[in-house]
Amino acid sequence: MKAIEKIEKQFQKLSSYSHLAAICGWDQATMMPDGGNDARSKAMSDLAVLCHETLTDSRMGEWITTAESDTSLTNEQRTNLREIKRAWTQATQLPSELVEKKSLLGSKCEHEWRSQRGKNDWPRFAENLKKVVEASREEANTRATQTGVRPYDAMLDLYEPGMTTEKLDILFGDLKSWLPNLIQKVLEKQKSTVITEPKGPFDTDKQAALGKQMMEILGFNFNHGRLDVSVHPFCGGVPSDVRITTRYDEQDFTSAIMGVVHETGHARYEQGLPKSYAGFPAGEARSMGIHESQSLFFEMQLGRHPFFVDHLATLSAEAFDKQDDAAFGRENINALYQRVRPGYIRVDADEVTYPAHVILRFEIERDLIEGKIEVDDIPALWNQKMQEYLGLSTDGEYTNGCMQDIHWTDGSFGYFPSYTLGAMYAAQFMHAMRKTVDVDACIKALDFTPINSWLEENIWSKGSTLSTDELVIQATGEPLNPEYFKQHLIARYLID
Repeated sequence: MKAIEKIEKQFQKLSSYSHLAAICGWDQATMMPDGGNDARSKAMSDLAVLCHETLTDSRMGEWITTAESDTSLTNEQRTNLREIKRAWTQATQLPSELVEKKSLLGSKCEHEWRSQRGKNDWPRFAENLKKVVEASREEANTRATQTGVRPYDAMLDLYEPGMTTEKLDILFGDLKSWLPNLIQKVLEKQKSTVITEPKGPFDTDKQAALGKQMMEILGFNFNHGRLDVSVHPFCGGVPSDVRITTRYDEQDFTSAIMGVVHETGHARYEQGLPKSYAGFPAGEARSMGIHESQSLFFEMQLGRHPFFVDHLATLSAEAFDKQDDAAFGRENINALYQRVRPGYIRVDADEVTYPAHVILRFEIERDLIEGKIEVDDIPALWNQKMQEYLGLSTDGEYTNGCMQDIHWTDGSFGYFPSYTLGAMYAAQFMHAMRKTVDVDACIKALDFTPINSWLEENIWSKGSTLSTDELVIQATGEPLNPEYFKQHLIARYLID
C-alpha cells in the first residue's frame, strides 16, 4: 500500500471518531440530563485523546515524507496532503496528556457555566475558568515555542490560518477609528423612528415551526440536518448530519428567528463542502472567519435585507395569528431589525455595534493568553471597555457581561476575531456577487437558488483546497478589503 493510501485510511478512521465526538457534543448541549455530564465528559475526553493519538501516530510523519516525494500523486491528492500535513503538524505540537487535561477542564467549566451564568455567579465560574486559562496558556506557549510565533498567534492560527495579531491590530485599529462616530450618526438618525414592539407570548413550538420555514426557504437540507434548542445557539454535527440550535424567548420571537437564519448560514456551508474530500482536512471549512462570513452573509446581508424582512413580517404574522397587529407591519418589522441600539449581549447585537463586542473580547483574550492580565482582571476590564466602546456599564453584572459567551469555557481562545473578519468577508462577497446576480430580485422573489449557486461555486465547494487569501481573491478579485464592510453599513443605515 502506498504511503498516501495509508494516510488516507488513517484519516478516514479519524473522521469517524470526529463524527462521533461531534454528535456526542451536540447531545451534551441539547438533550443530555445533568446527571450524565461527568461520565460524558470522561467519554469525550477519552475520545479526544483517541483522535489525537490517531492523528499523531508515530508512523504518520514517515508516511507524509514519503508521500511528498511520490511523483505519481494527482493534484487532488497533493492538495489533500498539504492540509493533512498542516493538521498533523498542529496535532504533534501537543502531548496527549495536555489534550486530555484541556478536554476535561473544558467540559466541566462549560457544563457548570450553564447554571452559574443564570445565577450571576462569577466567583465560582472564575474558579473553573482559571484552570482552563492555565491549560490554554500551556497550549499556546507549547505551540509558540515550536513555531516561533507569539502565544496568541499560535492559538489564532488554529481558527484563522495566516492571520496574525499584527494584522488584526491594523484591521481593528482602523475599525475603531470610524465605528464610534458611525454608531453615533446612526443613533441620531434613528431618534425619530417609532417602533412598536410585538407583544408576546409567542409559543415556542410556533417559533420553531417558523424557524424551520426560514431554513427551508434558505435551502437547508433536512435530510442531512435538524434544528434543536440549547443554552447558546450553535451549528455542530458533520456535513452529512448538521445540527443547529437556537434558544427561545416567549416574549420575543425576533431573536430566535434571526438566530436560526444565522446558524443556517453555517449549516449551508457545511452541507455544501466538497464531497470528493469528505473526511479529509481539504474538505473542511477554510477558516472560522470564512465560516462566520457565511452565517453573517445569511443573517446580515440576506436576512436583514428589507425584502427578506418584508417576507418575514408576513410569515411571522401568519405564524402567530397577528395579521391585524400593526406591530407586524412590514415597515415596523424592518425598523425593528435595522434598529441600532448599544446592548450588553453580543449574539443579540445589531450589525453596527457588533464589531465593538468582538474587539472587546479580542483585546481581553489576547492579553489573557499572553499573561498580561489574569482571570480576576476580566470583570473590570470588561466594564471599562463596554463603557468606552458602547457607553454601557457591566459593573457587578456578569450574566450579561463577561459570562455571556461559551467560547472561553472550553479554551477556544483566538476564535472571537473570526466574527468581525466574517462580517468583512460577507460584505466583500456580496459586492462581488452583485456583479453577476440580481440579488435584490432573488430576495424579493424568495428564490435563493442563484445566490446559493454563487456561494457554492465560489466558497462552499472550495473547502480548504485554497488558502484564505486565494479563496477570497478567486471569489472577489482581491484580498480582504474592509472598505466594503464600511460602505455596507453606511449604505444600509445612513443613506435613505
